[in-house]
Amino acid sequence: MEVKRLKLKNFRNYSEETIEFSPRTNLIYGDNAQGKTNILEAVYLAANGRSHRAKTDTQMVRFGEDYAKIELEFADKNRVYKIVIGILPGNKKSVKINDVPINKLSVLVNYLNVVMFSPEDLELVKGSPRMRRHFMDTSISSLSPRYLSDLVTYHKVLAQKNNLLRSARLGNKKASDNIDVWNIQLASAGVRIMKERQSFVAGLSNEAMQIHKDIAQSELRIEYSPSFELDILNSDNPEMNYLRKLEEVKQREIENGSALYGIQRDEIKFFIDNNEAKIYASQGQQRTVVLCMKLALTEYIKRRRDEYPVLLFDDIMSELDEKHRLYLADSIRDKQVLLTCTDREESKGAKIMKIENGKVFAE
Repeated sequence: MEVKRLKLKNFRNYSEETIEFSPRTNLIYGDNAQGKTNILEAVYLAANGRSHRAKTDTQMVRFGEDYAKIELEFADKNRVYKIVIGILPGNKKSVKINDVPINKLSVLVNYLNVVMFSPEDLELVKGSPRMRRHFMDTSISSLSPRYLSDLVTYHKVLAQKNNLLRSARLGNKKASDNIDVWNIQLASAGVRIMKERQSFVAGLSNEAMQIHKDIAQSELRIEYSPSFELDILNSDNPEMNYLRKLEEVKQREIENGSALYGIQRDEIKFFIDNNEAKIYASQGQQRTVVLCMKLALTEYIKRRRDEYPVLLFDDIMSELDEKHRLYLADSIRDKQVLLTCTDREESKGAKIMKIENGKVFAE
């Protein structure tokens, strides 16, 4: 995949700007708070329909303006596309692909694949399970609209169940009886989500294992650690087994007033030479794990879609030592990369752009 052109209007600190990209490395440099990351955010927004850092869409609108607009032209191996996203008053958003309005983000995410790597991603190993679930969900959703649809359905049903659990804890018998109805729906979507997560993590682990051996000469293993035992997926009727698990813990959940089990409690675990990285790995080793995971995701997407995603690297070179920087540079040589940094660096064949106060100056 290749991002060709990006137009920004009232986006973050950009008044109006058009940026042309090279099909290989694009080095975007400048002082802090000049707008480098905003360019990557706009590309990420076009690919996923939401920002990787803004809590609300209106945060991306230039101060003093009432709307923002981005236009992104990109190509896959078959054709050229144009995605237009408008951020409108009232925290509303409009999306068009090749001038056709899109009403569901599940449609948008299947067009452009990107892999984002930022300093915050270093928390993926040692941070909360929520971060690792988010990584799974965004990665799989970009390859499977059905997964995203199941995920949305699951969390809507889960919210209804939690309301009933709180009511049942207060003694509402009708609420207690109705929990079973929602559990049936949770089991149906939950099994499909578990299967996708299991397959994704297994594929990611296979890719990351070889990369980690090349970099660190040690074995990296990534494991899917679900709330329920994986054995339920190997049975003749996994949905029934999932539902049976929910029935077993029903009283405990009523006493707690919220759901204690299900895919919303799933986890990913990392092991270096059979030692859990979250507990035993040094900060440098954890950085290596995240780097391997992002590069593995790149290869995983290539296998699924038969073309590489666009790589968005936000000021990560300063977080890596020379060995890792050299490995990364060699790994991304044949891919399109948008890479930000504070200092101008020489990179053979790269398009170099300086960002200053929301303006782009090509060199």
